Amino acid sequence: MSSPEARPPWWHGAALYQLYVRSWRDTNADGYGDLRGIIERLDHLSWLGVDGVWLSPTMPSPDQDWGYDVSDYTGVHLELGTLADLDELIAEAGRRGLRVLLDLVPNHTSSAHPWFIDAAASRDAAHRDYYVWADPAPGGGPPNNWLDFTGQPAWQWHESGQYYLHNFLAGQPDLNWWQPAVHAEFRDILAFWFSRGVAGFRIDVANGLYKDAELRDNPPAASDNPLESHFGLRPVYNTNRPQTHGIYRDWRTIADSYAPARLLLGETWVAEPERLASYYGDNDELQLGFNFPFALSDFDAPRLAKIVEQTLTALPPGACPVWMGSNHDIGRFPSRWCDGDERKIRLALLVLATLPGTTVLYYGDEIGMEDVDVPAALRRDNATLAGVSAVNRDRARTPMPWDAGPVGGFAAPGVTPWLPTADHPVSNVADQRADADSTLWLCRRLLALRRTELSGGIASFEQLPAAEGQWAYRVGSLIVAANFSGQAAAIPRAAGEVLLTTYGAWPDRPTAAMLGPWQGLVAQLAIR
Repeated sequence: MSSPEARPPWWHGAALYQLYVRSWRDTNADGYGDLRGIIERLDHLSWLGVDGVWLSPTMPSPDQDWGYDVSDYTGVHLELGTLADLDELIAEAGRRGLRVLLDLVPNHTSSAHPWFIDAAASRDAAHRDYYVWADPAPGGGPPNNWLDFTGQPAWQWHESGQYYLHNFLAGQPDLNWWQPAVHAEFRDILAFWFSRGVAGFRIDVANGLYKDAELRDNPPAASDNPLESHFGLRPVYNTNRPQTHGIYRDWRTIADSYAPARLLLGETWVAEPERLASYYGDNDELQLGFNFPFALSDFDAPRLAKIVEQTLTALPPGACPVWMGSNHDIGRFPSRWCDGDERKIRLALLVLATLPGTTVLYYGDEIGMEDVDVPAALRRDNATLAGVSAVNRDRARTPMPWDAGPVGGFAAPGVTPWLPTADHPVSNVADQRADADSTLWLCRRLLALRRTELSGGIASFEQLPAAEGQWAYRVGSLIVAANFSGQAAAIPRAAGEVLLTTYGAWPDRPTAAMLGPWQGLVAQLAIR
């Protein structure tokens, strides 16, 4: 028998669930979801079969960017609950075999954080060097051509006679990771949460952090790929600086000092698989890094297959890939990939649930929840309200539809949610729970199959020959066949007993069976 130390980490083969706290369940009638609401609905997550939950930001914040502007790294936002509520949530999740990850924002703080308040008080302030300050350019104006995520100059003039850097909103000043004291602060922050039982962090802007010491101008972009281009510039000097890797080697040592080891999951917004692989280091940096080329791809079999192959080739031996289709920034895959077509939604869930490594679902993915067209007057995202960015991030942050009630069971009757629910009838958890043929039940079956066949390690993977418009692969001892077309398709010769299909009953004589349009299946590997 292997020793506990030799067992694969729990996240190898796991399914994580991203939960946008403000839109999950409101228990105090203020229109915002809260930690008590998560506790009330933990049984949904354990029934679904996920292994861990990633919570959107829970730390105190003025909410200029809905928690991604942190004003206290060791507290809980008053609108979401208390530290005791979070402790209870972690404990209750643990009783159900669920781990809890928090969102950590190390690239920037809120301008309301005590560090910045002190830093802005004087050029000689104790915390001045916690942030990136610079004098005007020789001819006046911002120090360089960097742009924030709304397309405006990333520098804010301050009455102290210098500019400060904000790669996001002006209320989110960037931290100066060249300052050793910032490293020390975050070591303490990690220790604070790890000691409370937090299973790890999803790290916001994980490839940002260090900025070029010379503050050089970014060069023009050569493409319009959002992973390589930023409003016509290639973000060479304000992201992906080599010094950032040292932070994660340091943090990994801290994470590995706990039993079980804590997880570092990075928001690695990079285009190249080799760049993604660099954030794993020699298996001594991040344990997981999000694969945005996969998530932002078209729902196209050859393209997705190529990204998977390139990723698995680039990652260091033993490293664990991560697959997702939706999140709070890029929107929901049922809309972006599938145009609301339930057959495609089910096929996408099959792919996400059967790729090797770790899969991440966004709340509502399990019921095929689509983006909601939030009217301009009801939008709450400041990037959208600024009128510069074409991205409406509110569309993917609307309340979870629990039932067919007026606000979908998100809040008590008569309460107005912080973002609107869909203005047309949508499927909900209660209705799908009552229908054994629903997308929700399919998702549950997929995750159960994943846990039985693919958990506890990184399953071996092999692409199989497939006709145009098809994707077939072996993962562990399973064969997956996915028909990305509107015509019937043959199943792979390697497919044995069919364990699951995305829709419809499977015939008793599989040798004569064909995949229907946009249908997928999972089968045992045939023994020949």
